[in-house]
Formats: sequence, structure tokens, C-alpha cells
Amino acid sequence: MQLIVTNRCYGGFALSPAAEKRLNELKGNTDPDDIKWLTDWNVARDDEHLLLVLHELGLEASAGEYCELEITEIPDGVEWVIEENDGHEIVAEKHRIW
Repeated sequence: MQLIVTNRCYGGFALSPAAEKRLNELKGNTDPDDIKWLTDWNVARDDEHLLLVLHELGLEASAGEYCELEITEIPDGVEWVIEENDGHEIVAEKHRIW
């Protein structure tokens, strides 16, 4: 199984400050003057550290009332893409569109 982090409510994917801090710790970015911006746009949704943050913090990893992060399981070998509608996300099988 492949594990992917998605937002399951309308609003948008966003990490809480606690999740951002923990993600930076797991990535080895602990110097407060040199914290990398590891958040919404620049961390892969299947990143092992992001998945661990979700396991550790649960819903506390989500930022605000319009964000509900969860882990979605899909079969191995599937090429996937995240599709969203007003911030609500689903994982879909990647395919070609003309």
C-alpha cells in the first residue's frame, strides 16, 4: 500500500505550527535561524516524515477548522495525482487528458 496525506474538508491543505515544527525536526532542520520552509507547497504528500507527523499528531497536524488532514491508502504501483475542489482533496489515478 502507498500512503498519501490529503485534506478531507473544504478549505485547503495546511500544516499546524506544531506539525511544521515536528516536520522540520524530523528532517534535521533544528537551527531556528535556518529553518527550512517545509510546509504545504514543498513537501511531498507521500513523504515518510510527513506521514510520521500525521501518525504522531493526528488531527492536531491540521491547521485550522478548514483543514482536516488524513492518510489515504492506495494500492502499490498506482500512479496517482491529488485532485481538489475548493480545498477538498481526493487521490485519483493519474491518466492522460487531451
